[in-house]
Amino acid sequence: MSGWDDDEVSGELDAGVVIAAGEISVPLSPVPAAQVVAGSPATGSVDLDEDMGFGVWEMTPGAMRDVEVDEVFVVVAGSATVEFVDPALPAIELAPGAIVRLESGMKTVWTVRETLRKVYLA
Repeated sequence: MSGWDDDEVSGELDAGVVIAAGEISVPLSPVPAAQVVAGSPATGSVDLDEDMGFGVWEMTPGAMRDVEVDEVFVVVAGSATVEFVDPALPAIELAPGAIVRLESGMKTVWTVRETLRKVYLA
């Protein structure tokens, strides 16, 4: 893929080059048992620009607890529900095109129905 060496797990995205977020290979690892709520989810990410905190993240079906960092993301594939445990906010549904902002320290539960992929800026 022009502008991105897919053999690299992280690096710099070349300026002025288009890459397809759905075509980047994201290495996955099982979610730690203490975070698993249901199923056997796995997650992984690829940093596209470490200085900017920009990359692609993916989670397979299942449910997990998480504590968030400051980030904005756009869903590019999949479907999921995010429940906000603290602060208590209404749950949100994620589908391609959804744009979400999270704040550092938010406690969430992610329930993924179809492998979820997002592009994030943290």
